[in-house]
Amino acid sequence: MTEIIGVRFKAGGKQYYFDPMGLRVASGQSVIVETGKGLEYGTCVRPNGFVNDEAVMQPLRPVVRLATQKDERQIAENRRKEKEALGVCQKLIQRHGLEMKLVQAEYSFDGSKIIFFFTAEGRVDFRALVKDLAGRFRTRIELRQIGVRDEARMLGGLGICGKPFCCAQFLDEFQPVSIKMAKVQNLSLNPTKISGTCGRLMCCLKYEQNAYEDAMKRCPKQESFVECPDGVGNVVSVDLLKERVKVRLEDSSEQPKSYRVSEIRVVRNGKGKRPEDYVAPPKAELEKLRYIPPEGEGQAALGGARNLSELLDQYLDQQDGQGGSSSQAGGSRSSSRRRRGGKREGQGQPQSGSAAQAPSKQRQGAQKEAQAGQAAAGSQSGERKRRRHRPHHRKPKPPAGGEQGNS
Repeated sequence: MTEIIGVRFKAGGKQYYFDPMGLRVASGQSVIVETGKGLEYGTCVRPNGFVNDEAVMQPLRPVVRLATQKDERQIAENRRKEKEALGVCQKLIQRHGLEMKLVQAEYSFDGSKIIFFFTAEGRVDFRALVKDLAGRFRTRIELRQIGVRDEARMLGGLGICGKPFCCAQFLDEFQPVSIKMAKVQNLSLNPTKISGTCGRLMCCLKYEQNAYEDAMKRCPKQESFVECPDGVGNVVSVDLLKERVKVRLEDSSEQPKSYRVSEIRVVRNGKGKRPEDYVAPPKAELEKLRYIPPEGEGQAALGGARNLSELLDQYLDQQDGQGGSSSQAGGSRSSSRRRRGGKREGQGQPQSGSAAQAPSKQRQGAQKEAQAGQAAAGSQSGERKRRRHRPHHRKPKPPAGGEQGNS
């Protein structure tokens, strides 16, 4: 076992192992380490730990010291110089007319070298540019061409998911991504929907690829000839996440039916018609493939209802039982509520339920008297309304010849 610490030089950059040399370094502390380019300033992202000897490349570079305030001031000064160097280099690129896009400038920790990162479609002859930069800054100059993915990592930003770029946060290395992954995951093949800000396929297509490949091993291919509980037919579509398939039955003109993967038996996988010498098994044997949910799962927990109508009947029965118990406690209001058929008591609809739900004889008599009183009051109010709208005194019409007589 080898003791190491993990150090990262840039946000979202690759993690490197170094020998702590007896120092105890906590995660987030800044350190000065020795690299092939000289002393460099980095941040510890993995505290002291042990790994197998095969996981590291010997010999490990040592950690020189923990970063001091002087080192922090040196880093701040380098960041200020990098902004100035970026502006100077951009002007020189325009003067030379080079087809390159400047991305970032980086000073080494001791200021002995400046690295300029740029992107370009092809090769660029920047020898004259390097001479001008060396004469201006009086230090070693290096121009490094990078890809569009590295550019997105350096600049950062927000993806279409609304979160920061994965490459700028935690991805140490770029994983190869292909259009085949989008096909396996049943995603849209529109490049604008599966491409990132960098213009390449999104790195997150790789995250769930292993899960889809594992599900593909258990699911049949599309257009496979299969046996299912209702007969035989061809697979129309496959849902890898739910592990369900839709099968169009041969002897049925209905819409394709959905089945679990465990409910089907593949006769010919892939694109293929019914085999010539194939004889379908009897219906009783195919019915054995049907999935029977265990007790307490899904609809069985709701009393065994297989459709919405049965479930609604069970719910109304429960409501009727609750209404009967409340009427026994003295609630006359719940006993007169509507029943399953939507009718009130006393309207010719037969009541269903136990004898405990039926009102007593005294209550029936009281209800009849109340209904008779309401009917009488309603008839009196109706007569008052009719009298109110009926004109009592009508103005007599003038005689037909009255106007002529007055004239």
